[in-house]
Amino acid sequence: MGAGLIPAHPDKKQPKSDPAAFIPAARYTEPTAMTHTAPTPARLSLFPVSFFSTVMGTAGLAIAWQKAHLVLGAPAEVGQWLRWLATAVWLLTALVYGLKFLTHRVAVLGEWRHPVRINFFPTISIGLLLLAIAWAEDAPGLAAPIWGLGAGLHLAFTLAIMGGWLHHTHYEIKHANPAWFIPVVGNIIVPVVGVRFAPPELSWFFFSIGLVFWLVLLTIVMYRLFFHEPLPLRLTPTLFILLAPPSVGCVAWMNLTGEVDAFARILLHTALFLALLLFSNVLRFLRVPFFLSSWAYSFPLAAVTIATLAMAGRTHSTFFSALGMILLSILSLVLGLLIARTLVAVRRGEICQPE
Repeated sequence: MGAGLIPAHPDKKQPKSDPAAFIPAARYTEPTAMTHTAPTPARLSLFPVSFFSTVMGTAGLAIAWQKAHLVLGAPAEVGQWLRWLATAVWLLTALVYGLKFLTHRVAVLGEWRHPVRINFFPTISIGLLLLAIAWAEDAPGLAAPIWGLGAGLHLAFTLAIMGGWLHHTHYEIKHANPAWFIPVVGNIIVPVVGVRFAPPELSWFFFSIGLVFWLVLLTIVMYRLFFHEPLPLRLTPTLFILLAPPSVGCVAWMNLTGEVDAFARILLHTALFLALLLFSNVLRFLRVPFFLSSWAYSFPLAAVTIATLAMAGRTHSTFFSALGMILLSILSLVLGLLIARTLVAVRRGEICQPE
């Protein structure tokens, strides 16, 4: 979800007279899993913020299995173990990226100024929100402060990134891609469990931000996809992010209103249509080599699975129960492959590599 925005020698001070030294490349790229390179002292400076997307996928899988336990009678232990795994991954990733911030701040600044990679900073806060959802049932005392921290941090990211969009000097239409949903539309996750931890109006506030700007950004991204050059190969997996807003929106809406109405059905069936559209192009995605951005498959698949299971639980529909079981199987297979491939890439030193 790339490292080319970082100077060749990130620890070396750049001349103050060279303002371009801190301006990242406009092109988003990422190393492929092709060759092994021995570790270097600068490896930490190349650790990407997009690694937090692994937390989103793992936590999403945990929540999906928890929902499957309630709706389908799946083993509760699976969701519990996955919840611990997602928590450990967030803590480890936060530790490594925190060390990067302390020792390679120019590299972090480069990611923040990159027109694509900036959109992955909110995966930090979304990871917290998803962990809060995963822990809410069994440990509400732990989940509530995690949710509060995640919601506040995500709002800060939204304001900062949208402010950059409004007053930008370097964005072009070719930079638009589904990852743009993450900073703003990610607010729609807040009310999923926020209805338990805060006054309803606060959840409606976040839901309104996510829903309205989903429609705005969807128009922009679709225009870019329809009338401009295709996405770069390494960004192709981000097309699955299209699944997340209507899926999470459906769950959030049902939790806010407490019922299944026409709008909830519209959101879910929009997500299911997009899933059908993406699955009909599965051969295109299978030809894409592994990148860290391949984790973009994970959380959106988890989101549509959770929404389908939530609908099954509320309507007692045999169709939605069967579909939820199928989606859960696909999600588990995809996550297993992503985890295995990521561990191989880490072992080979393929993740933190210069472009």
